[in-house]
Amino acid sequence: MGYFLLLLATLAWSFVGVLVKTASTMVDSSIISFARFFFGVICLIIFLYVRDGKLQIRVGLKWIWIGAIAKAVNYMLENIALKIGYSYGNILVQPVQTVVLLFAAGLLFKEKISIKGWISAAFCVAGVIVVGWNGTPLDELMSGGGLTTLLFTLAGIGAAVHVLSQRMLLKTMDNGNMNLSVFMMSTLIVAVPMPIQSHGVIGPITVWACGALVLLGVITGLSFFWFAEAIKKVPFAVVAIVGNSTVLFAILWSYLFFNDPITIYIIIGTLIFVAGIILMNFKMPHARVRKSSTLNHP
Repeated sequence: MGYFLLLLATLAWSFVGVLVKTASTMVDSSIISFARFFFGVICLIIFLYVRDGKLQIRVGLKWIWIGAIAKAVNYMLENIALKIGYSYGNILVQPVQTVVLLFAAGLLFKEKISIKGWISAAFCVAGVIVVGWNGTPLDELMSGGGLTTLLFTLAGIGAAVHVLSQRMLLKTMDNGNMNLSVFMMSTLIVAVPMPIQSHGVIGPITVWACGALVLLGVITGLSFFWFAEAIKKVPFAVVAIVGNSTVLFAILWSYLFFNDPITIYIIIGTLIFVAGIILMNFKMPHARVRKSSTLNHP
């Protein structure tokens, strides 16, 4: 069951780019951001009420608001970038998030960062640079071609701050009600500028676009639970490999559904930062363990 939930969460996240791109044919990025949170909150309310028979919403905590603002920024910038760029572009969010969390671990939580950690971060940064460059001539890149890369990078920073807020909140709240509280606040945050910022319905109303909006909310609301349950039952090495295969699935779906061009630069950059993330998640055996293993197995 753990492997199934891990695969389910991974596949769900890999479809985000395709779903946002589909929804953007009908509504603008502001409505997409709102829908991701709104339908996600509905899913969480139903899930938690069925599971616990009650809801515990807290809005007075500092980290609730920090997490809500960060996640709102993450979704808003990611949706804008997906609308103007390719549907696989959000593969940049995860390595940026990984690097920011690594620095936060050292600066905020005073955790010692190993050489392996810094090497992993270097791989992630190199992968982002290669994907963002994508063979574009320097003059074109400087004149605006790097806008989507910048938006995805900022979205990744927002995602990292949200993860930091989760770390702080889990000391006093359970995972389900924490996410519900944060996402409810995020819904309000993205709803405030909508009357002024949003252009409403900008294209034909289709079943596919409406379905994409709802599915984006379902992914927001439930994928966290699937992943949390999976890591309790699946070896961490498997989590590292399967969980980070999201980027590979995302590229595949973008090609199959939208025929987005997959260049050699995208492939190389993706492999580089996937290697960095996997390296970061693998735990190396200690010297004592290696020595014991050598003694027992000549």
